[in-house]
Amino acid sequence: MAMKPVPYKAPEFTLPDSSGTPRSLSDFAGKWIVLYFYPKDDTPGCTTEACSLRDARDDLAELGAEIIGISKDDASSHEKFKAKHSLNFTLLTDADGRVINEYGAWGKKMFGQEGILRRTFLIDPTGMVRKVYGRVTPLGHGEQVIDELKKLQSA
Repeated sequence: MAMKPVPYKAPEFTLPDSSGTPRSLSDFAGKWIVLYFYPKDDTPGCTTEACSLRDARDDLAELGAEIIGISKDDASSHEKFKAKHSLNFTLLTDADGRVINEYGAWGKKMFGQEGILRRTFLIDPTGMVRKVYGRVTPLGHGEQVIDELKKLQSA
């Protein structure tokens, strides 16, 4: 699926967090959002990416940004993943993949299998998608997001 040109309105959603509480995109209105989609809790690439964002979180918070991660993993898997790696941000469960599809984060991966693509969306305080990372390199992704957010905020 081709990626839309930015800026465009971020699709609204409501999904359960790791404690089962429904969280909506609109709950975070007025803040920058680093919305990232990842294939699976506690796998090597996803752990590297999550830890990179965890380490960037304080800097992102200073820039007024919240991090939200989305995968198909259930709440108990998210809880374990958060505890094991001291993740300090929201993880949501998209069990049926509806939101993953809406954001274009589902598609062909290596070796032709379909699955969740590693994609990150920077959403501004008015709910507009300002930047899409189509292929995320997990290592150093947090730093990359900080740099991009600073650019967007100074533009």
